[in-house]
Amino acid sequence: MNAVSDVCVFTTAELGLERLAAVRCLLEVAFEGDFSDEDWDHALGGWHVLVTADDGALVAHTAVVPRRLYVADRRFRSGYVEAVGTAPSRQGTGVGSLAMQTISELLPRHFELGALATGRWSFYERLGWERWRGPTFARDGDEVLRTAEDDDAVMVLRFGPSADIDLTAALTCEARQGDDW
Repeated sequence: MNAVSDVCVFTTAELGLERLAAVRCLLEVAFEGDFSDEDWDHALGGWHVLVTADDGALVAHTAVVPRRLYVADRRFRSGYVEAVGTAPSRQGTGVGSLAMQTISELLPRHFELGALATGRWSFYERLGWERWRGPTFARDGDEVLRTAEDDDAVMVLRFGPSADIDLTAALTCEARQGDDW
């Protein structure tokens, strides 16, 4: 198996068409075809971490995009993690963790809080992420909608201004096409 050659951070604008196509291909394979156009759109507009093997093959990716999140009524500039994927042949080898560690270092430089939604809590918990224990909501204009189906999916990475937030408070995101969380 090829060793990791490089870990690079790019903005979406810096990726270029060839890299964007390679990332989308990796995510299609990593998610076994369950990666929608809306999922792809959610991953664009921020920063991307790409992990490549020494043969140049893309083996892991994760993205972080800006979102406004509200803990109770307190607003945070949040980095929302999207499109975490690892080539199936490299899953369990640490390359996904390497990509997430890089994202975790990037978050405090640009944001006040990190957040993501997942069903794989243990992967993120060992990297310092915490499960949100309060109710979740999505704000659509002036309307705030309960997203109870996402209560057990949201995780946060607290640092700086968010270090003391209450993990049992209400957490609200801005509504978007596809999954809100």
